[in-house]
Amino acid sequence: MALQNPHEVIYLTEEEYLKSELTSDFKREYLDGQAYAMAGAGYNHNCIAGNVFRKFGNHLERKPCTPFMADMKVRLGKDYVYPDVVVDCSKMSGSDMFSENPVLIVEVLSKSTRKTDTAVKLLRYINLPSLQEYVLIEPDFVSVQVLRRNRHWLPEYYFLDDSVPFESIGLKLTVEEIYDRVDNADMNEFRQEKQQNA
Repeated sequence: MALQNPHEVIYLTEEEYLKSELTSDFKREYLDGQAYAMAGAGYNHNCIAGNVFRKFGNHLERKPCTPFMADMKVRLGKDYVYPDVVVDCSKMSGSDMFSENPVLIVEVLSKSTRKTDTAVKLLRYINLPSLQEYVLIEPDFVSVQVLRRNRHWLPEYYFLDDSVPFESIGLKLTVEEIYDRVDNADMNEFRQEKQQNA
């Protein structure tokens, strides 16, 4: 059973969802028995996700952990979601269609996904035994929020001039690196000040 248009939400069994996802023209997340089409992302969103994925990928070369961007589903019990960036350190096979043991998940927020990412998905993510860190990044202003298992999922915030430790993979990135090429008021002002002080 396929969705007729990308804005339609219909009820499917888990089996129907997984089978129809193989031939769907667009990505859909599956929560509480409903398939939701995913909207396309804009420039800032793609810059941030791409920066994080690239830095993770470079750091994890020749290591057992693998980063994925946007197209790898994560299984949450009977639910399936597409995080912006996910790192899985388990031994996955070439035929795997989803990650079941992510250690690190990154979501770039948007108006349409903020409620789902900060409430619905958050509760499911922190119940994944493998997950160590959940990262939420704002595209329209500079703010990186990290929730860690070893800090009881209490949020920690990072801003310009901070470095963000991704403890689960042993990597530190500056907030400036995460927001490279991003076009928002915070970054434009930051670049202007840097230029003036150079």
